[in-house]
Amino acid sequence: MSKTLPLSVPEAIHQRRTTRKFKPDPIPEATLKELIALTLAAPSSFNMQPWRVILVDDPKQKEALGKAAWNQPQVTTAPVTFVFAVSIRGWEKTLDHTIKTASDLGAWSEKTAGYFRGSIPGFQDGLGDKQREYAIKDAIIAATHCALAAESLGLNSCFMNGWIEESVKEIIDAKNNPDIAIALLLPVGYGESSYAHAGRLPEEITVFRNRLASA
Repeated sequence: MSKTLPLSVPEAIHQRRTTRKFKPDPIPEATLKELIALTLAAPSSFNMQPWRVILVDDPKQKEALGKAAWNQPQVTTAPVTFVFAVSIRGWEKTLDHTIKTASDLGAWSEKTAGYFRGSIPGFQDGLGDKQREYAIKDAIIAATHCALAAESLGLNSCFMNGWIEESVKEIIDAKNNPDIAIALLLPVGYGESSYAHAGRLPEEITVFRNRLASA
């Protein structure tokens, strides 16, 4: 499918396919910067933005990352792989900045800022072990933004959930850091070929109103 770039959101959604083999062509720096900006525009719980996005494009780093992903070719053939990591308690360092930015932009009133300042620490601590889960959910939202933005800019991508977390953490210099977790890997680049749509289950199997009628 050939369309004028950038694609609209519906066009990007309908056109996107999982891509496992990429051309060696580099992504222009201006395109990469736009892709990063669109990725970081994603929403997150309390606007805490727990994601830490590492762009792996060094050949040796890609080779190591490929081994950590069980030698799946998309990691080493793509010009860049976005590693979506999260800082589980990063909000402790960034909360003041988040509140000040939102306040300076007029997005949060003084009352809202005060509420967030007082509520976020207790809410996060109350999550206990689920803090990791919540942060990863936010990172996956950002990764979805990245994949659709990439498609709209003429790039292809591949969501990956097959990798060894401790190995990936070591590659990005987060070994033995319990605050860092890996959400997913997303190789991005120009696909070698186009892919046909594999189809989806009919709505009567996957979509319900109010109650799940059948699993």
